[in-house]
Amino acid sequence: MAMFWIQFILVLGAVLIGIRRGGVALGLIGGLGVALLTLGFRSAPSEPPIAVMLIILAVVTASATLQVAGGLDYLVQLTERLLRSQPKYVTILAPLSTFFLTVCCGTGHAVYALLPVISDVALKTGIRPERPMAISSVASQMGITASPVAAAVTFFLGFAAKAGYPVTLIDIIMVTMPAGVIGVLAAAAWSFNRGKDLDKDAEFQARLEDPDFRDSLNASVTTLDQKISTTAKFSVLLFFAGVGTIIFLASFPELLPLAANKKPVAMTTVVQFVMLAFGAFIMFAGNVKAKDIAHSSVFTAGMIAVVSIFGIAWMSDTFISANKAFLVDNIGIMVKIAPWTFAIATFCISAFVKSQAATLAITLPLGLALGLPVPLLLGLMPASYAYFFFAFYPSDLAAINMDRTGTTRIGKYLLNHSFMIPGLIGVSTSTVVAYVISRMIF
Repeated sequence: MAMFWIQFILVLGAVLIGIRRGGVALGLIGGLGVALLTLGFRSAPSEPPIAVMLIILAVVTASATLQVAGGLDYLVQLTERLLRSQPKYVTILAPLSTFFLTVCCGTGHAVYALLPVISDVALKTGIRPERPMAISSVASQMGITASPVAAAVTFFLGFAAKAGYPVTLIDIIMVTMPAGVIGVLAAAAWSFNRGKDLDKDAEFQARLEDPDFRDSLNASVTTLDQKISTTAKFSVLLFFAGVGTIIFLASFPELLPLAANKKPVAMTTVVQFVMLAFGAFIMFAGNVKAKDIAHSSVFTAGMIAVVSIFGIAWMSDTFISANKAFLVDNIGIMVKIAPWTFAIATFCISAFVKSQAATLAITLPLGLALGLPVPLLLGLMPASYAYFFFAFYPSDLAAINMDRTGTTRIGKYLLNHSFMIPGLIGVSTSTVVAYVISRMIF
């Protein structure tokens, strides 16, 4: 038992130091943890998550190519047209838009260009910007577990394949998509009347006495005057064609050639070559320069995710494999009796590990070691998003900075910020719904 707790403290310390350092540090220190567990505690290292890393690499490269080609700008512009056509419903339409924008692109980074537009639409309609801004930031991250090309989903797909359970991409989306939409709608419904209207907000009215503040509110914020090229629009069509191809092949695996084991080629492999292929199509169609892809924000964020998952997943799996018997004997019974406790553990880890894919890399092997079935783990997947809890995530900070009225903010007591209640409502609702759907389907 003493050896288990020493190793546990080592792993936990590595995670905390990695989080504190940020960026690729989580992966580097995870690799250091593997070295210490192997050489210091004589634990056999598990297999690194190569398939998952390759999937993320392929999807991120295609998404980055789409960004450089101007495709993300086009999607943001289409979303702005929708919001400005129905401004009274911005508190509902904005979070749904950011949710599906993430679903389509596989990354929540596209939301940054949309946040100032959401704030502007709300302000010009007389709606307190905090209402759509906070839930829109939360919804953009909730969309990750419902995206067929997001790192978290592809990680779960690879994990299920390694575990020997036939969960397909369609199975995952059938659970997480409706759960995510219902969670977003529940949080948006609560946000519809949150806070005081601007004309009744004494703090806001006092700030209006400052002429510089009044002038800042009159600034024009729009993407509609941005000219979108035909190739940018075509790049979006190509990217969606790639996603559609993956979904089509996942629905009809009999169309795939047989691998050496006489079974259709694994979907984890299909995702890799399809997304790389369509990334190449976008590159040729948009005459995109390769160096621009490597320097894009989407590519940079994706590479950080790859390195983080490489180290942290490898370390976690090595630790769990070495202590599987202890975990099953001491924790397994409790988790089987009350599986919702595993969702809480996942949520708590995600509050510090600001990546859903990295959170799942830590928790899924543990859940499997504790005897939880893969369908149950799928139902608890939405709980992997909790980094709104401390409101330090870039999309939350961007929402605060882009709300010119100052209504979206971090409170005096740190945790009483604009994102807390929408996040708790959205994640808890989507987790419950996903759990119910997974129990009904499997």
